[in-house]
Amino acid sequence: PPGPGAKTTMDHDGTFAVGTDIVPGTYTSAGPVGKGACYWKRLGPGTDGKLALVDNAMSKRPQVVRIEPTDTSFKTDGCQPWQKNDAATPDPGKSPAEAGVPLEILNSLIGGGAPAPRP
Repeated sequence: PPGPGAKTTMDHDGTFAVGTDIVPGTYTSAGPVGKGACYWKRLGPGTDGKLALVDNAMSKRPQVVRIEPTDTSFKTDGCQPWQKNDAATPDPGKSPAEAGVPLEILNSLIGGGAPAPRP
């Protein structure tokens, strides 16, 4: 169970410990502050004793994320406040094939080489 100080809102950028700082559950944000981008990531225990990335996103749209009790922490940057709302439904996202072209383009822009040809 979450600690007595665990909250159901995150109103500033930062990293929040799941179960200590925030209660696990589904959270919503109206999206980025201003014209920037909203970035978030969920971290959990890794196999090597270090934290492992569970999920993340960067978007200019409203966000819904499910923070699991097994997550270690949740980081938010550039997002409007997050509010726990267990009635909201997280976006399942795109399959790797659907996301492939944008990720390849982004990779080429950050110095990862040219986009791979599509089959």
